[in-house]
Amino acid sequence: MSVRELVVLGTASQVPTRHRNHNGYLLRWDGEGILFDPGEGTQRQMLRAGVAAHDLHRICVTHFHGDHSLGLAGVIQRINLDRVPHEITAHFPRSGQRFYDRLRYSTAYRETVPLSEAPVDSDGVLASTKSYVLEARKLSHPVESFGYRLVEPDGRRMLPERLASYGISGADVGRIQREGVLGDVSLDDVSEVRRGQRFAFVMDTRLCDGVYALAEGCDMLVIESTFLDGDVQLAVDHGHLTAGQAGAVARDAGVRHLVLTHFSQRYDDPDEFERQARAAGFEGELTVAHDLLRVPVPKRR
Repeated sequence: MSVRELVVLGTASQVPTRHRNHNGYLLRWDGEGILFDPGEGTQRQMLRAGVAAHDLHRICVTHFHGDHSLGLAGVIQRINLDRVPHEITAHFPRSGQRFYDRLRYSTAYRETVPLSEAPVDSDGVLASTKSYVLEARKLSHPVESFGYRLVEPDGRRMLPERLASYGISGADVGRIQREGVLGDVSLDDVSEVRRGQRFAFVMDTRLCDGVYALAEGCDMLVIESTFLDGDVQLAVDHGHLTAGQAGAVARDAGVRHLVLTHFSQRYDDPDEFERQARAAGFEGELTVAHDLLRVPVPKRR
């Protein structure tokens, strides 16, 4: 059975706390694992969360501030130590190539695994697989930053009452699915489009077009909410979002499940982030993330 869930490894912003590790997020998606923004301590958080190096297939780095990338060195070395048998691809802003290279080769180790690099230059599609298309959109931060979005291809949902009305049953159901037609009956006559699921990962950024493009129609949106609304000017100055801004983005984009994360250490009441996102008008599912949390991607509509 396919599993689609977010495993939260860390939720702090620039300064970790006793209860919040630096960033780290693993998306499990139909047998693949996509690791986003491995900050310092990610390898240990993976161990605590039951995530192995063998679970990784892609690493996606939004930008090269330390709380989003300092864990790369340990993760990459663990991949090689465990001799992961499949290819792993790393995506990151091409402008940060020198930082990626330094982290990848920061200490001596034996390379045993082919780690592919697919740097991000601009908005667009990064990869296409049977179960998703991976896209990137540029964000607004003091250093170049990209957000990521997975889109599952649309499928078809068979309609039993329509099949019955045309007398189609048994092996003929599979035949019309494969061939698109059975006699005078087309696939459109007995089915409807089943929209593919959508997931977006939006880290350090001000409000910008890329934020809305990534969030549009998402079943799950993981988004930074570094500041509370009373500190909106700090958010603008440092290239971040507030909880209310994140909630408004999710509201306007029709998001089903909003996951808030990347919290400044200045706040001691995590519930206030939810209150402010709700006050902005978001009415869907909402999770204020904490370390080692597992959040299922909502089931298809």
